[in-house]
Amino acid sequence: MGKVTSLDVAEMAGVSRSAVSRVFTPGASVSKSTRDKVRKAATRLGYRPNVLARSLITGRSRIIGLVVAYLENQFYPEAIERLSRALQAQGYHVLVFMASNDAETTGKVIDELLDYQVDGIIAASVGLSNNLTERCEGLGIPIVLFNRHQYDNRLSSVTSDNVSGGRKLAEFLVAGGHERIAHIAGWEGASTQIDREAGFIAGLRDAGHVLFARAAGDFNFEVAKAAARSMFSVAEKPDAVFVANDHMAFAVMDVLRFELGLRVPQDVSVVGYDDVTLSHWPSYDLTTVRQPANRMVAETVSVLMDRLNDEETPPRRIALDGPLIIRGSARKPKV
Repeated sequence: MGKVTSLDVAEMAGVSRSAVSRVFTPGASVSKSTRDKVRKAATRLGYRPNVLARSLITGRSRIIGLVVAYLENQFYPEAIERLSRALQAQGYHVLVFMASNDAETTGKVIDELLDYQVDGIIAASVGLSNNLTERCEGLGIPIVLFNRHQYDNRLSSVTSDNVSGGRKLAEFLVAGGHERIAHIAGWEGASTQIDREAGFIAGLRDAGHVLFARAAGDFNFEVAKAAARSMFSVAEKPDAVFVANDHMAFAVMDVLRFELGLRVPQDVSVVGYDDVTLSHWPSYDLTTVRQPANRMVAETVSVLMDRLNDEETPPRRIALDGPLIIRGSARKPKV
């Protein structure tokens, strides 16, 4: 047999060729009876539509490029799975590319994405230079930043309300009676880090406290362990520490308990940010701020679809409130 075409399917199903095309076009209007007949004929004939050929006709590849900086943090594999499923439900395929916070590396990744003729780009915790933004804008390719924002009015972004989350953690630790409150920061260039720390410092200040100690963990497990060793290997130790994400908080807790012999939370309270799956485990039982991942994904896909359907849609910056999740890693305020 030769190659099966949509005409063959149309003849077997007793419908027009355009009806076959609508059945295999995501979002197209078609009756259930027509869809069932076309699907049945296509299965019998072994027909599959030529997606590449259709993209040449429509000018749409129906591919979204998803750029991620790193996957060690448990928040990102979970978020990427949700993003991929949500985009597939909209009829899009997802290409995942690994980048870094280095502008040159990110630029090369974006070049590759453009080679694939992607319809849009989601950048998860990856910053973009003005040059890259201008190039994508000139090509009509919308970009949405996920879990990161930039001070660029051309870019849409979806984050949790990191300032509010940082403030909630400060208020919780102060209410728990802590006096020597420290912070282990993430990567200094990330908006997530900047905003979380700003909210945390503001919350301490409003309660009449100042930050007792600070170190940088760079959102890296091993760097966070080194920061904890340095911060807690002194005579007057912090009695509480806010670690800028859960991934680093696990590293800090391991050092405190298994290397330095400190009890959590009896000797030192530890709080994090993200509420990844591991935070629920009894071995960590981490008090943290939950990033509303499902809502963040839904808003990201919604913003991207709006831009794809109407390129005149203005960029949006969305910050979603996340709750404080109180568990056993930090001393609780007295009622």
